Amino acid sequence: MKKVVVLDYGSGNLRSAERAVARVGADVTVTSDFDEALNADGLVVPGVGAFAACMEGLKAVKGERIVGRRLAGGRPVLGICVGMQILFDKGVEHGITTEGCGEWPGTVESLEAPVLPHMGWNTVEAPAGSVLFAGLDADTRFYFVHSYGVRTWELVDSALQPPLVTWAEHGDRFVAAVENGPLSAAQFHPEKSGDAGAQLLKNWLGTL
Repeated sequence: MKKVVVLDYGSGNLRSAERAVARVGADVTVTSDFDEALNADGLVVPGVGAFAACMEGLKAVKGERIVGRRLAGGRPVLGICVGMQILFDKGVEHGITTEGCGEWPGTVESLEAPVLPHMGWNTVEAPAGSVLFAGLDADTRFYFVHSYGVRTWELVDSALQPPLVTWAEHGDRFVAAVENGPLSAAQFHPEKSGDAGAQLLKNWLGTL
């Protein structure tokens, strides 16, 4: 049984994430312990609320260092919702720019949509070869709750293993998920997305 840590840094649906990952067959611990998070088979970084508050909480437990060191060693990380957003270079909220973890270039900004927040079930456009979305139909819906997102994918594809980027639409297009070697992320909430979310988590667990 794979050991997964849900990183506790004062943000996110910790218990629902814990239950969802445990339900698909992992041994799950919710902790902010540096060594446990560093050495687990998989690390889940959840997140809800404001980008700046999440980054402040993450830095308080040295979470950005945990993520960086895990990725340097090829150890899987899954970001969820704001836990995905903070993996990018920066977030802009209410005119204030906050530095993110910088694992991917790009800016988290307000969506251009007639109704915000974007709250509810949405289909996504997953690319061919996706592992996260394996076994899921194109009309499968996932549960989103957000007003901000990444509207432009800026990372230049490497020749070795180009990232797989999944898109969704609410007003305009935004990044719904990314698969980039050991680093994966979803803007939606797999833990709130029923059977579809469970399948995605099971797929991720299979990569550990």
